Amino acid sequence: MSELYTATATAAVTPCRDHRLIHAQAITTGTTDRSFYNSLITFYSKSNLLSEALRVFHHHIPSPNVVSWTALISACAGTPLAFLHFISMLRHPTLPNQRTFASLFKTCASLPSLSFGIQLHSLSLKLSLCAQPFVGSALVNFYSKCRLPLEAYKVFDEITQRDEVCFAAMIVGLAGNSRPVDALSVFGAMKACNVGSTLYSMSGALRAASELAALEQCRIIHGHAVSTGFDSNVIVATGLVDGYGKAGLVSDARRIFDELLPRLNAVGWNAMMSGYAQQGDQRTVVELFNLMEAQGLVPDEYSFLAILTAMHNACLVNEANWWLTRMKVDYGLEPGLEHYTCFVGALGRAGQLEDAERIAMTMPFEPDAAMWRVLLSCCAMHGAADMAWAMGRRLMELDQQDDSAYVIVANVLATNGRWDEVAEVRKLMKDRMVKKEGGRSWIEVRGKVHVFLAGDRRHERSHEIYAKLGQLMEKIEVLGYSPVWQEMSHEVEESVKKETLWYHSEKLAVAFGLVSDAAPPGKALRIVKNLRICKDCHEAFKYISCVVEREIIVRDVNRYHRFFNGTCTCGDCW
Repeated sequence: MSELYTATATAAVTPCRDHRLIHAQAITTGTTDRSFYNSLITFYSKSNLLSEALRVFHHHIPSPNVVSWTALISACAGTPLAFLHFISMLRHPTLPNQRTFASLFKTCASLPSLSFGIQLHSLSLKLSLCAQPFVGSALVNFYSKCRLPLEAYKVFDEITQRDEVCFAAMIVGLAGNSRPVDALSVFGAMKACNVGSTLYSMSGALRAASELAALEQCRIIHGHAVSTGFDSNVIVATGLVDGYGKAGLVSDARRIFDELLPRLNAVGWNAMMSGYAQQGDQRTVVELFNLMEAQGLVPDEYSFLAILTAMHNACLVNEANWWLTRMKVDYGLEPGLEHYTCFVGALGRAGQLEDAERIAMTMPFEPDAAMWRVLLSCCAMHGAADMAWAMGRRLMELDQQDDSAYVIVANVLATNGRWDEVAEVRKLMKDRMVKKEGGRSWIEVRGKVHVFLAGDRRHERSHEIYAKLGQLMEKIEVLGYSPVWQEMSHEVEESVKKETLWYHSEKLAVAFGLVSDAAPPGKALRIVKNLRICKDCHEAFKYISCVVEREIIVRDVNRYHRFFNGTCTCGDCW
């Protein structure tokens, strides 16, 4: 028997035929030891020999214990068979342990099966297991994968002794459910509790920082990665490239990229190209693409998406069309909906609205909301009210609650002085109970993110902020700034219009950045906006960059804007 135990201990790293030899030897010697067969089930499942694992369970284990059942359930992980075996286990009857629940929650997350997972959660509560780290972290992952981050956080909050796996599951879950502020808060709590970081907690925190374009947070996580030795890990390094790129600091992203160049895979290259693409730097994106091929790496769909995004942001129609064709003909890759959306956006921004609509209608995909939204934004850019109405209706057909459809259409109609139709759109919005998403802007100061709404006076330094903004607006008026009235209702008095435009969220964020010394003199102020930056703020920031003699960088929902010395890198094309 000792020889069989030695064999099973090393079987996990030996070829599959060795498992069968060990199995055959056990049969010929008449081995009946249950723990041996439990291990054999696990070895067979890891070798993708499910039928052999089932045969061992049914033919050699007459009285399975919880370890036997858990091995069988784990062998069927990711399939409904795991549930069937679990039900058989309960009827046996045998109660599950932590590993049984962890395997089942993983299956519930991958299928997904929310209803079965909730029932498992109930059973784990009755057995007083869900507060244990092993089960709790699996449950957090399950609810996160099911897009229920609040339920995941409730489970996390109830875990008595949180280890690095629990924190990593929560950070990744929040970051993956578009709750980046909460993810970074949990990451900070993890460090405050002196719980060690893992590859997953680090990459999850970087994903959250990337979504927020939070430069200081990215730098803090970078420093933590250096101190823990994770900075040399390819996954973490790729996250840093992505984080710095999305924060607009492509020079820092490029430095990390160059340091780990020989070890980076296509994902790292795509992250670097994406950083330049958001800046509209199509020349560097193409250079990287060619260098990537020279390194022996094969470009994929995301490589071409970075290139097409760059062409879209630079309004380069011919180049976008050439790369889309090359993707199909030279690389044998079928463009996806996102690739066509970039091409349509390039056409629309260049004023070729009819061609853009034709491509959207004839591409091999059903246009989605993002496609119609891009076309609608292009119509707004060029003041094409009739076509904007048509694109808006198509967007509303897909999602009646999409506030952007109503707001953009109303703004285009207002710009063209068609106030009766503006009233019609607003009535439609009211009848359908559509709520307009509020514009939010945020700025990071000493590692803390400060969020502002339009006309926001909740900040503790609001008096200073409004005083500073008033000074700025008076100075830029002297330089020649003129408010952009077109998108304001004609029924509003001019004094009210002026005050409304003055106190947009992005202007408040810039004023706060100045009064709080968010960046040293001469360094850029960095603002993030959840919506498209309005025309008036865009115009005002050109003048403000002259007044304060520094660069102002704004990342809106579409792209990066770098204001300096009275100009913007977008060339007024966004």
